[in-house]
Amino acid sequence: MQIADFINSLKKDTSTGGQDQAPPGSATEPSPQEKPENRIETAPAAALPQPGKPDATYRHYFRLIKGLKKSSIEEYDFERDGSLVDVRIPDGYEEVDQYWVERGRSLVIIAHNRRSNQKEYLLFEPSLSDFEYELLERLHEDLRDVLILTSEEIRKDRKRILLEKMQALLDDYGLELEASTLFKLQYFLIRNFIGWSRIDPLMKDPLLEDISCDGNKIPLFLYHRKYRNIKTNIAFESEVLHSLAITLAQRSGKHISTGSPMIDATLPDGSRLQLTLGTEVTTRGTSFTIRKFREEPFSPVELMENGTFNAESLVYFWMAIENNKSLLFIGGTASGKTTSLNAVSLFIPPVAKVVSIEDTREITLYHDNWIASVTREALTEGGNAINMFDLLRAAMRQRPEFILVGEVRGVEAQTLFQAMNTGHTTFSTMHAGSVDAAIHRLESEPLNVPRNMMQALNIISVQGLIYHGTERVRRVQEVVEIAGIDPSTGNLRVNNVFVYDPVRDVFSYTGRSQIYADITEKRGWTREQLESEITLRISILNAMKKQSIMDYISVASLFHAYHIDAKSVLSNIDDLRKVLR
Repeated sequence: MQIADFINSLKKDTSTGGQDQAPPGSATEPSPQEKPENRIETAPAAALPQPGKPDATYRHYFRLIKGLKKSSIEEYDFERDGSLVDVRIPDGYEEVDQYWVERGRSLVIIAHNRRSNQKEYLLFEPSLSDFEYELLERLHEDLRDVLILTSEEIRKDRKRILLEKMQALLDDYGLELEASTLFKLQYFLIRNFIGWSRIDPLMKDPLLEDISCDGNKIPLFLYHRKYRNIKTNIAFESEVLHSLAITLAQRSGKHISTGSPMIDATLPDGSRLQLTLGTEVTTRGTSFTIRKFREEPFSPVELMENGTFNAESLVYFWMAIENNKSLLFIGGTASGKTTSLNAVSLFIPPVAKVVSIEDTREITLYHDNWIASVTREALTEGGNAINMFDLLRAAMRQRPEFILVGEVRGVEAQTLFQAMNTGHTTFSTMHAGSVDAAIHRLESEPLNVPRNMMQALNIISVQGLIYHGTERVRRVQEVVEIAGIDPSTGNLRVNNVFVYDPVRDVFSYTGRSQIYADITEKRGWTREQLESEITLRISILNAMKKQSIMDYISVASLFHAYHIDAKSVLSNIDDLRKVLR
C-alpha cells in the first residue's frame, strides 16, 4: 500500500465517521532523481496497513484531525524535545571526539577505524522509519507544486514559509503527527529545499575547510581544521550525485551540461566551487570540491594565537603597511597566503582608499572606503568577459592608496608591478615555494615582469603548511625584503628579516631591516624612537591576545583607534575594551 493510498484512506475515514471505504488508485512512485537525497539508515519497518480503514500499526505516529482543522506550527527545541539522532557507531570503530553541527539533529563523531588504523568523520542525522520516509517523499513531491511564492511571501523568512506550507499539507492529509516525527520531517525538508541536501551539515560545520567528492559511490573526503584529511561515511549514488551537481551549479548562477561539463564558481555563502559533471572529464563520475571560508576572517591576533606569526613579526607588517610598503605572500596550496593577506590588511589606515581585485571573493575588510571587485565571465556568446587585468586597469583610474589582488597568475602581474612603480601600495599572493621560485616565475611566461620593476616590491612573506611533531600547522617560513639590484651581477638582493626555527617552533628577528631603516629616515626618528614605537605596538598586540580581543571587527577598530589617537589606546592598555566602547 502506497502512502498516497494510506493518506486518502485517512481522509475517508475522517469524513465518513470511520466507515471502511475502498481506497482510490495508488499514486505513481517518484523516480530516484525526485526523491529526497540519500535515505539514511532506518529503523525496522512496521507491517504496511491494508486498504480500507487506517491500520492501527501507525497510530503512534499521528492522531486523526476531526474536521481537518488548521494546526499551529511547532518548531523543534533541543532543550525541550531532546535529541532526534539515534547514534549507532559501527563495529570496529572507537569514538575519539564528538560535537553537534546542529544541536539535536546532526551529530559528528570522529571515530578511530581499528581496521584501517585511521580516524573517520561519521555524520549522524535523524533516522526515519518506512512510514516517515514515505510521508517525507509525499510531502517533498507535493511541496514542489505549492512552493510558488507571492511577492509578500518572498519578503518573509523562507524557512517559515516552508514550514507553513508543510503544515498546510499535513492538515489536508488529515494528520497530526507525533512531535518527534514532525520535527524529523521539518529537518529533512528544510535540509533538502533550503540547505544542501546530504552535505548540508558539512556546509554548516565551522571546522571544515574543504569538502571533496571524487566520484560515484566513493566516500567524501574532508579537510578538518583539527583532524586534517579525513574520510566520511557519506557516499552518493550516480543519480543523486548528478542531481546535487546540478543544484550546486544552479545556486552558484552557472550552467553545467555534458557540452560544458566543468565550472569554477562561487556559492551564495562565498565558498569556492569546482565541479565536473558525469564521466566527460572525470572517469569515476561527477566530482566536486568545495573550498569553504570562515564567515569572519582571521585577525592578526588570531594568527598570533595560532602560532602563524609572533607579535614582533606582526608589528613589522603593521609598520610597513602604515608606511606604504608593498607585500607579496607566497607559498603552496592551503599554506595560508590569502588568510595572512586578509589579516595584515586590517592594519590599513582607517580612511585610506582600498580596491580589492579577485576571481572569487575571499578578502573581507572592516573598512568603509573600500571597493571590492571580482571578475566576470562573458554572459553571452561573443560578450565581453571582465578579467583581473581589466579590473586592475580600472582600479588605476580610481586613485587607490592600496590595491589588493587576490592572486597573481597572468598578464595582470605586469600592471600590478607598474602600479607599484607609480607609487601605489599593493598586496598580493602567488603560488611559489621559495623567494627564488617566486622571482623566476615572475620573470617567466605568462607573467613576464622585468627584473628592474621588481625593485618596487618591498616584502615577500613565505608561508608554509608544515609538520610540527605529528600535527600539521601553518607557519611563516621567512620574511624577506627586496633590497634592490646588485650592479655587478644584475641579480636581486634580498635581506632576511625574520626566520623560522622548526626545532623550537619560534620566529626570530635577524636584527637588520631595510624597511625599518627607511621608516626611521623618512619620519625623522632616532633608533631609540623606532624601538620605543615597536615595543609599544608589541605590548598592544600582547594585551589584545591576553584580553581575548580577537574578532576582526574589534581588532580592526583598535588599530584604527591607534592610528587616530594612540594616546587613548595606550592609556587604556590594561582594559582595551574601554577603547571599543
